[in-house]
Amino acid sequence: MVMDLHGRDVHSRDLRYFVAVARELHFTRAAERLFVSQPALSKQIRALERQLGAELFVRDHRGVRLTSVGAALLPHAQQALEHWRSAVDAVEGAKTEERATLCVGMSTRPARGGLLPAVRSRFGEAHPEATIRLRQVGWEDASAGLADGTADVAFVWLPLDDLERYAWVVVAEEPRHVALPATHRLAGRDEVDFADLVDESFLALPEGAGALRDYWLALDARAGGPPRIGAEIASTDETYEALVDGRGICLVAAGNAPLITLGGVVTRPVRGITPSRFALAWRVGDDRRPLVSAYIKACGEALGQARRDPSGVSRPNR
Repeated sequence: MVMDLHGRDVHSRDLRYFVAVARELHFTRAAERLFVSQPALSKQIRALERQLGAELFVRDHRGVRLTSVGAALLPHAQQALEHWRSAVDAVEGAKTEERATLCVGMSTRPARGGLLPAVRSRFGEAHPEATIRLRQVGWEDASAGLADGTADVAFVWLPLDDLERYAWVVVAEEPRHVALPATHRLAGRDEVDFADLVDESFLALPEGAGALRDYWLALDARAGGPPRIGAEIASTDETYEALVDGRGICLVAAGNAPLITLGGVVTRPVRGITPSRFALAWRVGDDRRPLVSAYIKACGEALGQARRDPSGVSRPNR
């Protein structure tokens, strides 16, 4: 650390040496306390005195004592060192908290089969000192915070852009349903063929969602034809309002259907398109970080328990 004393750069080491001699009033004892040689300590104090342009100690046959300049400097030197120690402690505390905090990103809360509390429980047993911080991310970021580093792991819908950057484990595979206004011409059917939806206006995720926007528009099932976009949606509330207003229809995962099947909206299974995949994802290489690795392991254990659950209720599948 370098401190500025009226335009003079002074290292914290110089202040530590000065304070030690001021406390001991004896160079040899101060050197022993600092684990340095007495000549080296004397040389450093002389260098500090030259830098400040004043003597800090009187050295004579009666011993060592502070000059008036040294006495004036002492409380400020002690205060500066104390502030620096506090700063170092704060930095170390922040580093420790950073290492012991795992940020879990999500744009859709993974309530499926009680997965989130099950993972938290297993993770907490293995790392009771760690803290999990949940971070809700807007739909424009399909990576739920992984891309910009604000999340350590994230529950995401596949596919992701820049697939080579990420690794993942699928925690749920669900059929895609179509959400329709209750007055829509297809609302009375039990199931809908995607071919009957191709010419409909669709609600689309923000363009920033990239490959995920294309997936929920089912571009792969359109034989190259472009979709008609009725509106963009960035939240569950926006989706519901756009459906009720008749601005378009949209595909949703079966597990998310209850979020929007409120008054005026119905959902129906869709034939002719692939099921959706919900996954726990992380950046490639991050699985070597202890907390990330532990969360991945806890998720795997929770998924194994869910598959063994004989109740048959909301079991996550790969």
